[in-house]
Amino acid sequence: QVQLVESGGGLVQPGGSLRLSCAASGSIFSIDRMTWYRQTPGKPRELVATSTSGGSTTVADSVKGRFTLSRDNAKNTVYLQMNSLKPEDTAVYYCYADGYLLGDSAFRSWGQGTQVTVSS
Repeated sequence: QVQLVESGGGLVQPGGSLRLSCAASGSIFSIDRMTWYRQTPGKPRELVATSTSGGSTTVADSVKGRFTLSRDNAKNTVYLQMNSLKPEDTAVYYCYADGYLLGDSAFRSWGQGTQVTVSS
């Protein structure tokens, strides 16, 4: 079992910044992808940014230039730095990770979600 714990959400004014963190814990052998998604009511979950174990990072066009994804493999943690936030960034942000457990079983895990609200 792998648990993902997210933190850093909250209320911020347009133009402000937030930093989300997602820490993975459990019987982890390796983590392949660590990804942030977001979702608003009535809409499908949207990929925001993803990082692979090889160091490749992809950021959605809607947030490119404003959001930055970084990863600390030693801490099994991924960070999403969100700058120049807009009201349309308001959503519940979810962390996702996949990889392998000790004993060679694959895992896929989701965090519980953290609310980000951008409003004046």
